[in-house]
Amino acid sequence: MSQRDYYEVLNVPKNASGDEIKSSFRNLARQYHPDVSDAPDAEERFKEINEAYAVLSDVEKRAAYDRYGHAGLNGFGGAPDFSNLDIDDILNMFGFGGMGFDFGGRRGGRRRANQPRRGADLQYNLNLTFEEAVFGVEKEVEFVRDEVCEHCNGSKAEPGTSAVRCTTCNGQGEVRQSRQTLFGSMVQVTDCPTCQGQGEIVETPCKVCSGRGIVRVTRSKKVELPGGVDTGTRIRLNGEGQPGQNGGPNGDLYLSVRVENHKFFHRREYDILLNLDINIAQATLGADVEVPTVDGLEKLSIPAGTQPGKVLHMRGKGVPHLRSDRRGDQLVMINVEVPKRLNGEQRELLEKLADSLGTEVKPQERSILDSIRDFFGA
Repeated sequence: MSQRDYYEVLNVPKNASGDEIKSSFRNLARQYHPDVSDAPDAEERFKEINEAYAVLSDVEKRAAYDRYGHAGLNGFGGAPDFSNLDIDDILNMFGFGGMGFDFGGRRGGRRRANQPRRGADLQYNLNLTFEEAVFGVEKEVEFVRDEVCEHCNGSKAEPGTSAVRCTTCNGQGEVRQSRQTLFGSMVQVTDCPTCQGQGEIVETPCKVCSGRGIVRVTRSKKVELPGGVDTGTRIRLNGEGQPGQNGGPNGDLYLSVRVENHKFFHRREYDILLNLDINIAQATLGADVEVPTVDGLEKLSIPAGTQPGKVLHMRGKGVPHLRSDRRGDQLVMINVEVPKRLNGEQRELLEKLADSLGTEVKPQERSILDSIRDFFGA
């Protein structure tokens, strides 16, 4: 099934500002959230709405989407998962946290603190050399996350003891208070201040985790990175993030790739750029030279009469395409190096050449500097 245009989903024009996108998302999310909507497709509409907002509210993702459509989002990993948010989480995002309301008898805002919830995502910054990014590499990443305390098995209570029901909220985890608002009389639902919404109190906390139910641990994991990744590529490791609460699923770990600069090479999408200096004789007469590539030294034929700024293509010597066997090219920009010092014989030969070539000069419409700027995308 094809995906709808994200701007159409949020009912905003393509030139909408960030505030307009946020405002539309807020209104639609409140309208179609399954906690408050009777529409038969409310759940699907809500997922579609938060997926569109996750892209259009992010500057880099929006730019990629505007240029390439849904296909342009492949390198960003998955969109943040808002499908487990309740209406109170949405209000939190826009500065209305801490309030829950009863809309005509339906729970319109609060979610019990002891309800299963997905764990938070983690991010790890991964540095790669230029060659590692081109050919792929196996890396061992080390990261810190919370895990369920083995001593108390996550109960937060010292083994042999157990939590007791909170007497303030009678185990409900929340207290209710009627209040007048701009929308009329509403019942405000808040977490119980005594048990912080848990519905129970731990009188003898676990000695290992100090009653948190979780402990901080350092984990390492080997990750196989494909050839062709670049700075900004995000790789998702499912279930390697923070643990879920009350039986909820773990979050994910996102690896954010940063590629180090290379001494000779520059990258432009899947092509590798190299600036090569040759002498006057090689440019005039032509020559076979060896140039560096990511595969090692390779032979390159310089045609006779090559001018400064000429770009020569070395097919298949670039960066592999992600999820493909194709490779880009290496583009070699020629720069003719003018000697600063000459011996007597060299000067004599050049003077004879100068006499035979004459003194006519020709103005250029574009300079070599312009060519270099075009070559490197400046």
